[in-house]
Amino acid sequence: MLYELRIYHINPGKMKAIQDRFKDHVIQLFMKHNMKITHFWEDSDEGNNRLYYIVEHENIEMRNHNYDSFRNDPEWIEVKRISELDGALINKQESIFMKNVSFFNNK
Repeated sequence: MLYELRIYHINPGKMKAIQDRFKDHVIQLFMKHNMKITHFWEDSDEGNNRLYYIVEHENIEMRNHNYDSFRNDPEWIEVKRISELDGALINKQESIFMKNVSFFNNK
């Protein structure tokens, strides 16, 4: 399993809008495209204006395929367009890819 930690640096004043976009549209669209969000956080220091979440992928090939499918989905294209009528929500996005280590099992 491959885990992707996505870090969004949110533009000032856009935190509620990005959270609403995830809550109302993106989580369901990710599921439609076989992407599972396993954790979701906002920075405990509001001044950092960051959102974090982890997406679980079978492997990097499936990750790339599923994101391509998501990004080209007409529903996503329209949601993004409408939610950004007053400007972009995200200033910068980072991805960190992680895998389990053999010596740790928290089940």
